[in-house]
Amino acid sequence: MPRIALVTCRPGPEVSVDRDLPVLVRAVREAGAEADAVYWDDERADWGGYDLAVIRSTWDYSWRAAEFLAWAERCGKATRLANPAEVVRWNADKRYLGELADAGVPVVPTRYLAPGDGADALPVDHEYVVKPTSGAGARFAARYTPDEHDTAVRQLARMHAEGFTAMVQPYMKGIDVSGERALQFYGGRLLHASRKGAVLAPGTPYDERKVAHPGLEPWTPTPAELAVAERALAAVPETSELLYARVDLVDGEDGPGGEPRVMELELVEPNLFLSLHTASVARVVEAILTAAVR
Repeated sequence: MPRIALVTCRPGPEVSVDRDLPVLVRAVREAGAEADAVYWDDERADWGGYDLAVIRSTWDYSWRAAEFLAWAERCGKATRLANPAEVVRWNADKRYLGELADAGVPVVPTRYLAPGDGADALPVDHEYVVKPTSGAGARFAARYTPDEHDTAVRQLARMHAEGFTAMVQPYMKGIDVSGERALQFYGGRLLHASRKGAVLAPGTPYDERKVAHPGLEPWTPTPAELAVAERALAAVPETSELLYARVDLVDGEDGPGGEPRVMELELVEPNLFLSLHTASVARVVEAILTAAVR
């Protein structure tokens, strides 16, 4: 009987509740395996006692990135980790968008401002977004007009003081019309897709907690969306070792009907939205059990 750890984080005021976790624990047990929900930073956890550790909802990792990546390395040496530590390390820093762009994948145009860089790169002729290269749930993310330059500079200063590298992207106005689409893959196949509304409202402070998935609804991906998602996944190092992936897409400047662009590629701890896609639970469990006995 395989033993499986579904890896999560400790509850806290800034951490969302993983409603999928108890559903998955129960479903894996009902399928004939042992399953435990385990905090990634639990010093008592015996990772070597599991056949597989699946990162599920370690939603505080971006605040403790160095510590989390060190844990992933240790866990990956003790047992099989999904996704693998090298993929987690690559994906934990959103500078991977530059690598995807170099590979010909259509992505949202992105510039990076590391601590010590000035604010001269902030746009002066269009609306834009500032957010950290290591972040989740729109934490430290905000939307600005050129007239809000001084506020954006203060955000950069705060982020740099805390050691974050900032991303600067044009605000993709199509999000306000057609939303953001999330294509979920599990076990190498499309699992399901969802659409949500715009997260960043004008004037919302960067340090205010946002609703991460407003207006979430099921979505049927278009052929163009599937094609871009598959191109993004094909550009990932160690693609053959991926158990799961989520590709977040938005319309480019050419609007609906044009080529979608990758907003984010989530290979660490994507929310699966199983409460919205209850029929997907069985397929997720099947893929987890298959990975546990390889």
